[in-house]
Amino acid sequence: MAETSEQYNNVIEMCRELFINKMKDYGSAWRILRLPSLTDQIFIKAQRIRGLQQNTEQRVDEGQESEFIGIINYCVMALVQLEKGVVEQPDLSLEDATQLYDEKVAETKQLMLDKNHDYGEAWRDMRVSSLTDLILQKLLRVKQIEDNQGKTLVSEGIDANYQDMINYAVFALIHLSKDD
Repeated sequence: MAETSEQYNNVIEMCRELFINKMKDYGSAWRILRLPSLTDQIFIKAQRIRGLQQNTEQRVDEGQESEFIGIINYCVMALVQLEKGVVEQPDLSLEDATQLYDEKVAETKQLMLDKNHDYGEAWRDMRVSSLTDLILQKLLRVKQIEDNQGKTLVSEGIDANYQDMINYAVFALIHLSKDD
């Protein structure tokens, strides 16, 4: 499990660096996005990954890796939005946004460590395409929960689904890094 923790940290550091650089370019403009908009952004990225995995021709010169990074960062943004609410104008400094990013990732990593312990690192034997499908399934669940105004009868909430998507995307990036 120490190897998983280190690999997880390496993936997150890459995602965090991109998040920080985009914050420097755009500020916290993402703070105006409502959850369904973030969910749709994640859905677009997951659909593109699935298309890349199924199609023989690729017309845009960006691979799966950048899309998985986008999924992770958009999911972190969604977790922040769940906690802080949507605003009409960007309201977070780089430092505040980075602190929130780190908090959400730390909570999500702990969830991964707990599940990884219980499941015996089963993700290591999974295919990247299966992780993609699981992300898409989680997205469809989130969309349904959003359509139900956030209410569930027996299921986990939206936050747990975003956290699972982060962890699946991290696992996919770990797998893809081994293929290089």
